[in-house]
Amino acid sequence: MSKVRIYTLAKDLGVENQKLLEILDSLGVAYKSVSSTLDEDTVESIKGILVSEGGTTPAQAEAAPAEAVVTEAVSTEAAPAPAVKAGPAKPQARQATPKDDVTPPAPAAPVPTPAAQPVATQPAATTPAASAPSAVAVAEVPVVQAPARELPHRSPVVTIMGHVDHGKTSLLDYIRKTKVAAKEAGGITQHVGAFEAMTSKGRIVFIDTPGHEAFTTIRARGANVADIAIIVVAADDSIMPQTREAIAHAQAAKVPLIVAINKIDLPQADVDRVKTDLTMVNLVPEDFGGDTVVVPVSAKTGEGVEDLLEYISLTAELEDLRADPQGEFSGVVIESKVDRQSGVLATVMVQQGTVHVGDFLVVGETYGKIKAMTDTLGGRIKSAGPSTPVQILGFSEAPVSGDKVASASNEHTARDKVAVRVDTRRTVEEARAQRKLSLEEMMGSLVEIREVNLILRADTQGSVEAIQGILAKRQSEEVKLNVMLAGIGAPTEGDVLLASTAEATILCFSVTASAPVKKVAEQQGVDLKSYRIIYELIDEVERLIKGNIEPVFEEQYLGRAEVRMLIKHPKSGTIAGSYVTDGSFKRNAKAKVTRGKAVVYEGTIVGLKRFKDDVREVKTGFECGINLDWNDVLEGDIIEASEMVEVVQA
Repeated sequence: MSKVRIYTLAKDLGVENQKLLEILDSLGVAYKSVSSTLDEDTVESIKGILVSEGGTTPAQAEAAPAEAVVTEAVSTEAAPAPAVKAGPAKPQARQATPKDDVTPPAPAAPVPTPAAQPVATQPAATTPAASAPSAVAVAEVPVVQAPARELPHRSPVVTIMGHVDHGKTSLLDYIRKTKVAAKEAGGITQHVGAFEAMTSKGRIVFIDTPGHEAFTTIRARGANVADIAIIVVAADDSIMPQTREAIAHAQAAKVPLIVAINKIDLPQADVDRVKTDLTMVNLVPEDFGGDTVVVPVSAKTGEGVEDLLEYISLTAELEDLRADPQGEFSGVVIESKVDRQSGVLATVMVQQGTVHVGDFLVVGETYGKIKAMTDTLGGRIKSAGPSTPVQILGFSEAPVSGDKVASASNEHTARDKVAVRVDTRRTVEEARAQRKLSLEEMMGSLVEIREVNLILRADTQGSVEAIQGILAKRQSEEVKLNVMLAGIGAPTEGDVLLASTAEATILCFSVTASAPVKKVAEQQGVDLKSYRIIYELIDEVERLIKGNIEPVFEEQYLGRAEVRMLIKHPKSGTIAGSYVTDGSFKRNAKAKVTRGKAVVYEGTIVGLKRFKDDVREVKTGFECGINLDWNDVLEGDIIEASEMVEVVQA
C-alpha cells in the first residue's frame, strides 16, 4: 500500500479531518497539515482505533449513528430514566439493562449528541417518579452548554494577494468564469473587490486586493477581513516586493496561508525556483519538509485550480468557520464610493447575524437606514447572512473603509451611538493637543518649507486613502504636500474655486470632470488632471515636488593640466600653453591655479585652443592653450578644472 494523504484517508473512512488529527495526536504521529502523508502501519492503527471506538468497521461508520439513535428511542419508551445514560450512543447501550445503568457516569463520558439530547431529556421532564440514579443523570444535562461548534457553518472568506500583474484577478476570473481583469485600467486591480463564487467545493467568498505598492492599506484591510489568504506568485517572476508585503500582512492577521504559483503554462516558468525563494521569506513548502501549502496553477488553462479549491475547502474545514445568523449583526466596510445616480454606496462584509432592508446601521460617526441591498452580481436582495458581501444604499456620507458596522434598533438609538463616538474622538483629540510644543514649533523652522497644495478626487474611499498614503511618503523636509480636500466623486466648480484661491492642483483618479467644470478650470487657470492608472498619478506628484525644490549644485572635478609655456596674444593677453595630465578641460569651466602649495587664482576658463582652432574640450594626453583672462600665470603652475552639476535629490 502506498502512502496516503490525511484528508484523503478521512474522506475514505467517512470521518472529519479534525477527528483524524486528534487520533494522530494520541498516537504521537507528527504531521504538518491535512495534506501530509501517512504510511501503511499508521493507517491500520487509525482504522483499528475507529473500530474500537465505534464497535463497527469503517465501512459501517455511516450506518451506526442512525441505528444507535433508533435503539435509544425504543429504550426510552420502555425505561425513561436509564435512557439518559444512553446519550453517548455507544453500541453496547442497546443491550444494557436498567440495573446496569444505575452506576454513575464516568467523568470522561462523551457529551450527548444534539440529535439524541432531546430524546434523553424529555422523559425526565414529564415523569415525576424518577429514580435517584436518573435524577443524578438529569442534573448533569443543564450543566452541559451548547458548544460554539453547534452554530451553523459559514462560507470561507478568501483574500487573493500578491505582486502587481502576477495574475490574481485572472485566477479569480477563471474560478468565477467572468472577465474582470480586462475592465481594470491598465489591466491592474486598483480597488478591493468582494465576490461570491459557487465552486465545486461549495460557496466561497473571494476578496481581490491590488498589488501596486500604493495600496498597502487596502491589502492590510483584505487580510484582516479574510479567513484564508492566497498568496499568488508568478512562476516566471518569483518573489517580488509586494509579495513580501502581502505575506507580512497575512502573517500579521494570523490567517492560514496558501501559496499559489501562477503562470506555470509559460515556457520560462520555474516552479522550483519559486519554492526555493519562498524559503527565504520563512515559508517552507511541504515538498521541502515545511508546513506551507504550495499549489502550482495556471489561470489561463485552469491547471491546478481544482487542487487549490480542494486546499481552500480543507483549510476552511479545519478552521471550523461558524457564525450565528440569528445573533446580533456585525460587519466591516470593505469599500465605499459615491455614485452619480444612486448616491453613497458601501460594500459591507457581513460577519455575524443577518442584515435586512430597513435596518439602521452605525459605522464610524455616521448612521443610515438601508434603502436597498444588492449582491455581488447586482441583483436586489432583502437580507444577507454571515460571509456575504453586500452593497448597501442608505448612508448619507461615505464610510471609511475598514470601519466596523453595527446595527441599531431604531433611529434614536443610532443617533445616541454616533454621539458617544463623537464625544470619544473629541476627548482623544483634546488630549493630543495638550502635548508639549517642540523648540522648532515655538521658534519656527529655520529652513524655508515650500508647500504644494493639492485637491484629490477619486472613485472610492480606498483609492483616496491609498493616494494619501503615497503622498505622505513622497513629501520631504523642504516640500510639504498639503492635501486641502480629499473626496469621492468627480470634481465640482467649488473645488476649482478653492484651487484657484489656494493655487492648488486638482488630481483626479478614475473620475472625470464634467465639461462645465473643465471650462471653469481653464478660465481660472487651474491645473485639473485626470488619471486612470496609479503610476501616472505618482509621476505627476513627483514632478510637482521637483518643481518646488530649490536645485542643489556641487562642484565636480574635471581634470588637471601643467603650464609648460606662455604665449602672449595682443587681444587675449597671456595664454597658458599646457599639457592635460588628467581628465579633461572644458570651455567655461571653473579653474583654480596652484603654485607650489598655494592657490593663486580662481576664475573661469574663457577660451580653449588646439593650435589655432577654438575647441570646447581637450582630453588627457593633449596639449592646448588655456585662456584664463588672467595674465599672471607662470610656467610650472598647475591648473585644475571643475564644473557645477545639479545633484539629483531623492
